[in-house]
Amino acid sequence: MKFADLIYETFTSITTNKVRSSLTILGIVIGIASVIVMIAIGKGAQSSIETEIEKIGSNLLMIRPGAQRGPGQHVSQGQGSSQSLKMIDVELIEANIEAAKAVAPVVTEKYQIIAAGENTKTSTTGTTPNYTEIKSIAIEEGTFFTDKQVAKISKVAVLGPDTAVDLFGEGVSAVGKKITINGVIFTVLGTTVSKGGSGFGSQDDVIYIPITTAQQYLVGNDYLSTIEIKVNSQEEMTGAESEIEVLLLAKHGFDDIEDADFSIMNQADIIETASSITGTLTILLGAVAGISLVVGGIGIMNMMLTTVTERTREIGLRKAIGAKADDVTKQFLYESIALTFFGGTIGIVLGYGVAIGIKQFTGLETEVSGFSVALAFGVSTLIGIVFGYYPAKRAAKLNAIEALRYE
Repeated sequence: MKFADLIYETFTSITTNKVRSSLTILGIVIGIASVIVMIAIGKGAQSSIETEIEKIGSNLLMIRPGAQRGPGQHVSQGQGSSQSLKMIDVELIEANIEAAKAVAPVVTEKYQIIAAGENTKTSTTGTTPNYTEIKSIAIEEGTFFTDKQVAKISKVAVLGPDTAVDLFGEGVSAVGKKITINGVIFTVLGTTVSKGGSGFGSQDDVIYIPITTAQQYLVGNDYLSTIEIKVNSQEEMTGAESEIEVLLLAKHGFDDIEDADFSIMNQADIIETASSITGTLTILLGAVAGISLVVGGIGIMNMMLTTVTERTREIGLRKAIGAKADDVTKQFLYESIALTFFGGTIGIVLGYGVAIGIKQFTGLETEVSGFSVALAFGVSTLIGIVFGYYPAKRAAKLNAIEALRYE
């Protein structure tokens, strides 16, 4: 049988029973669209998290007290409640690590903030002016506090844009106004430029105060939550991390980082871990959506088996006038592939449209990749072949005489 004849027969067979063919194609459409949308959501989440992490700065090292890295892990298992870092550690790093462009001690805690009859609970970060360079923080209005104010334990604060709006309202200057943090009155020096985003890495809903003030009036001790370090360049990251590790191990009296009362993380490790988690989530979402593709494939097999039964006499007639088993196999296999091809094409368009719609109307980040489209279309074609092969071979094996006698 010529290829053109096969295409014509395939088209005729599919359009003969439009409702049944449409319902079968619908199963593939839903499966393909689901795979594309789920993978797009997973990839979007991964890109969003990586973007948020990158917003907090570049070439960063973070030293945290307590919980150490587990076997085979790049990132600590948690900050823990240990108190082991002090300002002396910051001074050692500044004095001995040449690759350290800026070093900032950090004390972070959430407190209830009251101002002008409004209140909100937000993160309060005690630090030094170096923090602005490390985290790429820009001032929108007013100024950031100075080293002199840190030394004098001044009760001054700089507000993130979201915090300023929560406390004083949209379009109202917060500079010079008073706020109360955990019962202590502070004067607002300025507000920062919005970096956008929320959740992890957000620097919009935050208050910055001098670290000495935070230690004396809020936390009541001289321990640090973290030490943030900006390295001169990406190429110096590994060397700087090793030097800091050796320096602090000696200072804290440990021989092995696994036994130490601090841990060092770098930005690349955080991104790698976040990407690994979201990558696993993407695979899970894709696998769940892929189940609908299998169901669609079973629908194709069911339709093709029904078609073979209905056209038994036709198959017998074709064989009687000279059609080979291979011709019959191709005829039914082509029909199966055509169904998945049409379903796959529509599913790709629908999936892309839904992914764009989700991003447009819900604000949830989605990212349709060429890989997900190729994967979904390739799987749909494979399903057409796999689930269409058995009905096609069954049709080809029918005996011509028995097929002609079929009622």
